[in-house]
Amino acid sequence: MDDIYDVYGTLDELQLFTDAVERWDVNAMDQLPEYMKLCFLALHNSINEIGYDVLRKQGLYVIPYLKKAWADLCKSYLVEAKWYYSGYTPTMQEYMDNAWISISAPVILVHAYFLEGSPASNEALKSLKEYPDIIRWSSMILRFANDLGTSSDELKRGDNPKSIQCYMYETGASEAKAREHIQYLIGEAWKKINKERGLADFPFSKTFIEVAANLARMAQCVYQYGDGYGIENGETKDRVLSLLVKPIPIYLFLPFP
Repeated sequence: MDDIYDVYGTLDELQLFTDAVERWDVNAMDQLPEYMKLCFLALHNSINEIGYDVLRKQGLYVIPYLKKAWADLCKSYLVEAKWYYSGYTPTMQEYMDNAWISISAPVILVHAYFLEGSPASNEALKSLKEYPDIIRWSSMILRFANDLGTSSDELKRGDNPKSIQCYMYETGASEAKAREHIQYLIGEAWKKINKERGLADFPFSKTFIEVAANLARMAQCVYQYGDGYGIENGETKDRVLSLLVKPIPIYLFLPFP
């Protein structure tokens, strides 16, 4: 879906697609070009299937939460597309207000909340609609880690300015200073996550809290040496192989006879 907004869609088409996702109405497909119809139908069917599965197993009707997360994601993509077509460089605050959603972490974590299977309280469901801080801060870390690892390559491809460039444009800082500032913001976000993890009256399960924290950890691991997701490099490949494929050797030392 990201490529629809970044590569294929015109601004008018993207507005129609965003409206269709927000309405969650298959009849809205009639106004879409063919490739968008396929994407919308796949999304619509997948979310309905997940919603039915959760309803059957947990007795919760979760489709409104899932479709809102996807609508918010599409609206954030549309904002970025409008910035791109107008040549607009947002302020750092404007960028951050939109980018923590466009990195797709809220979509990931809302789905994870319902699929991990812990009982859902009314307080948690109410909080989930507006995205609790544990989701926001995890999302910001993923966004900033992604920007640190990918922004140089994406700019060469003609993509929108990322947090580094927005900070440089707004403050006149060098790229090195801007990267240092983004690292500082990551550290501040981790402080907020750790504070949330220590709250006794938090409405979410410890499992979900760790899922959110692990998403942030994963982000810093994948993007530590550049774009470890989009561009294959030795460091990321070695880490995956070491973790999942290569066994840890165990040496058994027997006592001398």
